Amino acid sequence: MSDGADRAVLRAFYPGSFDPLHLGHLDVIRQAHGLFGSVTVGVLFNFAKETGMFTVEERVQMVTDATSDLPGVEVISHAGLAIDAARNVDADLIVKGLRNPSDFEIEHQMSQMNHSVAGIRTVFVSADAALSFVSSRFVREIAKYGGDVSHLVPPVVATALRAKFAS
Repeated sequence: MSDGADRAVLRAFYPGSFDPLHLGHLDVIRQAHGLFGSVTVGVLFNFAKETGMFTVEERVQMVTDATSDLPGVEVISHAGLAIDAARNVDADLIVKGLRNPSDFEIEHQMSQMNHSVAGIRTVFVSADAALSFVSSRFVREIAKYGGDVSHLVPPVVATALRAKFAS
């Protein structure tokens, strides 16, 4: 892969709740960074729902820490629609990771809706096969019951999960 010096930099937007961030998410961020050079990771939340396992601020900090080695990666929080967040950061495209065929079905429909609303295209990247089974829901559940998830999440997240469930 080239270092990006010979191509225009596109601003990619990668939305998600990241509650918590796992290695599959990090793989998508790294792929998007390699492809486009500039990635804004949007930690999305809905005021009408519970805050989740980690606060929005904690999630933003964990993603920021886990991507600190990637120049051109920025992390923001946004309440509301992903497409609005993408427009707010002047994204050229949205990036979504696909783990399996069922992910494609919903993500494809969402990408068409986003394009019809805002004219922003979605680019899909395939998850690393070794990470295609990882989901935040399973990570939360395993950690809650004392299981080791350190092989599924960045070190900063593993530390936060241990602290969250220390009692």
